[in-house]
Amino acid sequence: MLRPLRLTWLFFRIGALNDLQYRANFWLQILQSAIQLGTGLAVLGLIFSQTPALNGWTQPELLAVMAVHILMGGVIGALIQPSMDRLRQDIREGTFDFVLTKPEDVQVVSSIREIRIWQAVDVVVGLVVLGFAVSQLERALGPLEALAFAIALVLGGLMIYSFWLIVTTVAFWIVRIDEIAELFQGLYQSGRWPVTIYPEWLRTSLTFLIPIAFAVTVPAQALTGRLTLDTLALAGGFAIVVLVLSRAFFRIGLRRYSGASS
Repeated sequence: MLRPLRLTWLFFRIGALNDLQYRANFWLQILQSAIQLGTGLAVLGLIFSQTPALNGWTQPELLAVMAVHILMGGVIGALIQPSMDRLRQDIREGTFDFVLTKPEDVQVVSSIREIRIWQAVDVVVGLVVLGFAVSQLERALGPLEALAFAIALVLGGLMIYSFWLIVTTVAFWIVRIDEIAELFQGLYQSGRWPVTIYPEWLRTSLTFLIPIAFAVTVPAQALTGRLTLDTLALAGGFAIVVLVLSRAFFRIGLRRYSGASS
């Protein structure tokens, strides 16, 4: 258990050193995050200029949803997507052999070897917005709600990671899958709003096919007192299932890899 954590810290340091060479990217990321936040706040203000609540969600509660969406987007951009992009590139170019020769678990190395620290700006922005949103909620946030939020956030992150791993593993069969990754970015924008406002078919898709609901809406429900123990248990069970499935699928994909040496 400690070895993967040490490896993660090592790759984090390497990623930080690499990113620090291009500090202009930091200011570009701040600009991008500011535009994203400003657009979201403008849309939120426009909606609540016409109605006091959206399907039972008040303005501070929807602000909390948006904050979790930004925060999770930062985690994806900094920790998950970069390594998946690198894995897809290595499979396409036949350079995945360098990972296979490492004396470590292949999935662990593939999942942590590319980290972009400037993307973590969104994590900071999300936390700031989240703090403001929580301060505006009608009910105080208790320790149980805070614990449930933390658990739901971790489970959501694990499910998003598993989804990305499954999608990226498809590259062992279909080399060009860049469009699938771009499609996820478009679908992820739907997480700005609680999935409960969408039709049943879309709500189900955003929960079990692409786990955006578990990654964004469920943690926000914990903050707003909407999360039930059954939903949290469902999130835990589903996270275990998709983690096991993604690892099994990845190991099957490894058998399909021929590499540059073949």
